[in-house]
Amino acid sequence: MLKDIPECPVEMTLKLIGDKWKVLIIRDLLGGTKRFNELMRSVTGITQKVLTGHLRAMEADGLLTRKVYPEVPPRVEYTLTDTGYSLKPILEAMTEWGNSYKTSKTGTAH
Repeated sequence: MLKDIPECPVEMTLKLIGDKWKVLIIRDLLGGTKRFNELMRSVTGITQKVLTGHLRAMEADGLLTRKVYPEVPPRVEYTLTDTGYSLKPILEAMTEWGNSYKTSKTGTAH
């Protein structure tokens, strides 16, 4: 859990998801549980070391859970917690804003 909780709520949010990789991990987990390799493929450009570090930090912050199945090789799945899912409106707002910005700059949105 976070040791230093900022007074400012915006700073608190940024402390949890202020890294682009964390936002992209959350984006992908909003669609449901994913295995490590699925996240590696969907979060384009992230390294294994960075993904591992962010998943551990996000688990410690209570944004996702990690479930290890007793198989060989071990199967590990990541799922957003209720706290992680509560970020959905923020990501939806970011999507809407990003589309509006792209439209204003290029005349097209995705």
